[in-house]
Amino acid sequence: MRRWLPGFVALSAIWGASFALIKVAVDAGVPPLWVALWRCLLGAATLWAVLAVRGERAPRDRVLWGHSAVVAVLLNAVPFTLLPFGETMVSSVLAGVMNATTPLFTLLFSVLTVPEERRPGARRLAGLGLGFLGVLTVLGVWHGLGAGATAGALACLAAACCYGAGFAYLRRFLSGRPESVASLSALQITCAAVELALVAPFAAGAPHWPGGGPALALLVLGAVGTGLAYLLNLRLVRGAGATVASAVTYVMPLWSTALGAAFLHEPVGWNALAGGALVVAAVVLTRPSRAAAPDATPRGAADATPRRAPDTTPPGSPPGAPKGRQPVG
Repeated sequence: MRRWLPGFVALSAIWGASFALIKVAVDAGVPPLWVALWRCLLGAATLWAVLAVRGERAPRDRVLWGHSAVVAVLLNAVPFTLLPFGETMVSSVLAGVMNATTPLFTLLFSVLTVPEERRPGARRLAGLGLGFLGVLTVLGVWHGLGAGATAGALACLAAACCYGAGFAYLRRFLSGRPESVASLSALQITCAAVELALVAPFAAGAPHWPGGGPALALLVLGAVGTGLAYLLNLRLVRGAGATVASAVTYVMPLWSTALGAAFLHEPVGWNALAGGALVVAAVVLTRPSRAAAPDATPRGAADATPRRAPDTTPPGSPPGAPKGRQPVG
């Protein structure tokens, strides 16, 4: 534990802090599309630098590029835009709790599209129901929400839904690829950056200097939260296994809530805490049993042991995403 616990804490903090960093940028007037584009540009630059240091080359398989472009839409371009858009209307605390529903949407889309997931079992179905109850609790539906708050919360929830659809697509078409995690990650984030670059200048206008603080927030969000964090995730999986690494999902809302309250002075209602607890409990219930999904093949195992297929968990996505040979939610 002494070897992997510091990395676990650091990774959960980096991904948990991403919601506060997004909030800083959008509050400074950076359009959501440009938040997403800067995030992907900086993340891609970081990952390509890592590939250069490793001496790896970019994959040239056209089929892989095509699938990566689709995954980039579902796991990066769209949710990376929806989250900043949602945070123009809601707090980073609420956005972080909504993002914790990602494994629930992953299971839902896997049940609909992946044959071996068609029978999720009573326990996992109960988890889906509990997660839905948690979302309603976070929203405080009993006393209603303003139109803006509702739209913002739904945008954050839609981002988690995109993650779920993307992970199901990832499982069906990209699991078991022979390329390294770093190269697949760089390829995917590059596709997302290109997609956003084709849209942002026309839909959101030219970029502007938001100020030193917001610019630093974007730099950290891209280079660290969308680049280096996924290499840290790979190291954690190798050292502690995929089960421990996926538990970062449970800790992220704690960081997003604490940082939003401490540094952005955002209010934290009892319903956000209670609903977040219900969502985390739901994620625990929906995870496959250890017998059904043994933690035998860690994410990114191909980098450490060539005989195993690598993890295809993309960068820019939360932990709890599908794992390589036998990806999950």
